[in-house]
Amino acid sequence: MGYFCQMPMHDDELHLDDDMVRQLIVEQFPEWRREPVRRIATEGTVNAIFRIGDDFAARLPLRGGNPDQVLTDVRREAAAQGELALCCPFPVTEPVAIGRPAAMYPLPWSVQTWLPGEVATPTGLAGSTKFVEDLVVLISTFRAADTGGRHFSGPGRGGRLSDSDEWMELCFRESAGLLDVGLLRGLWARFRALPPAGSDVMTHGDLIPGNLLISGERLVGILDGGGFGAADPALDLVAAWHLLDAGARSKLRAGLNCSVVEWLPGAAWAFQQAMGLVWYYRDSNPGMSALGRSTLDRLTSDPEILALCEGLR
Repeated sequence: MGYFCQMPMHDDELHLDDDMVRQLIVEQFPEWRREPVRRIATEGTVNAIFRIGDDFAARLPLRGGNPDQVLTDVRREAAAQGELALCCPFPVTEPVAIGRPAAMYPLPWSVQTWLPGEVATPTGLAGSTKFVEDLVVLISTFRAADTGGRHFSGPGRGGRLSDSDEWMELCFRESAGLLDVGLLRGLWARFRALPPAGSDVMTHGDLIPGNLLISGERLVGILDGGGFGAADPALDLVAAWHLLDAGARSKLRAGLNCSVVEWLPGAAWAFQQAMGLVWYYRDSNPGMSALGRSTLDRLTSDPEILALCEGLR
């Protein structure tokens, strides 16, 4: 499921189409020159995905950037994908090759394996016990993986919640008229002050519906493993709020044996992510905007979260 449209999602978004990517493949990977190439409709916001025949997919960054930095990022993501593949109990996309910048496209890009399956949605398996069982296995396996002494470093989700204050202030300003900003601003004030959930563990880092493949009620594949690394142990708990209704969330929490010290920061990371989706993608990617709304709805209707909200309305 998913889509792509002509409206850019980002001010610095690069133009990409089937013919351009086909030419890149013919010139740089002639062994695939006879394979059909077509863009895959997704709600992804970082890379455009083009399927190459039956077995591979090209991932091309959507936003302009410094080619040297992009190459560093692509190599780092490939290494993380390889590490993820060694420990993940479900199939994952694996790196195959790195493409070079060219006159028609100015950045490095990558080729990875293609996985079959249907992309999960925010509501499709929201009450499924079987799906929860698979999420428990997935997150438990990540937590048991060796960090090699690594800790979270760099910007983004996975470190201290309060490091997102500047981003969240932008989200609150841009969400005026779209959301109950007064309530949400107050809730962030509670979330950002939560104590750390514990020592860093290995995490996927972005367990949103679009990165999980399903068949029936079972999890059958993991996408976008380039962020696999050490981070806050609560980070992968965003899946509870992006994908599950109250009863299933309780089962996930019990299956992972999460204390409140861990559970509430997981809600906070889901909140941090969802706040950026609603306004930023309102026109350019309605599916991602809707994901943000459904996650916020789950958070603000949950009794435990509502207890944090007392006195904020």
